[in-house]
Amino acid sequence: MPIWHPSPNFGPRRDGQRPSLVVLHYTAMTGAAAALERLCDPAAEVSAHYLIGQDGTAWQMVDEDMRAWHAGAGEWAGQGDVNSRSIGIELDNTGAHPFAEPQMAALETLLAGILARHAIAPSGVIGHSDMAPGRKADPGPRFDWARLARQGLAAAPRAVSPAPAPEEFRTLARRAGFTAEADDALLLATLRLRLRPWAKGPLCAEDLAALAGLPAA
Repeated sequence: MPIWHPSPNFGPRRDGQRPSLVVLHYTAMTGAAAALERLCDPAAEVSAHYLIGQDGTAWQMVDEDMRAWHAGAGEWAGQGDVNSRSIGIELDNTGAHPFAEPQMAALETLLAGILARHAIAPSGVIGHSDMAPGRKADPGPRFDWARLARQGLAAAPRAVSPAPAPEEFRTLARRAGFTAEADDALLLATLRLRLRPWAKGPLCAEDLAALAGLPAA
């Protein structure tokens, strides 16, 4: 059960929106205590619904019915104001090291409850980088998306063979939800953060096959 640690940085969800996404972040700070202080500082004007420390301790700062200030500018599946239709989860991590086992286990428990409560599909669990390419890189290349996918807590790309043609790259990306403005190079880098963080070089068949295997957003 998360520890209730309220932040003043929230407001009502706009236009009757309800949560249909979960956005995952890393804090890029020195530790959970520093992140908790910032996410609850009125002067910072940022927040999230949840923060999970490396030891698995979880804090809730904003009620799920309310709009936390975590996503900022960007869009997913052609829609902006991601804050109004998402739940934000911050993970205590700099982005330069693996996510701790207790932290991942706590995230899995939290995610399972959120998806059930709000009838959010696994494909609705996205990274901050997915909806804000170039502006954000979290949860970064060290995050284990495949682990979540194996448990039905994130999109699991199915095998696609043969790979689609390179000309289908942007169409496939938009179908999967990657609709925020980005040139081809930035879009490829964003997709690789999510699907193939070890990959280098130009667009290849493996990129296209992984992208085509994602469900439609």
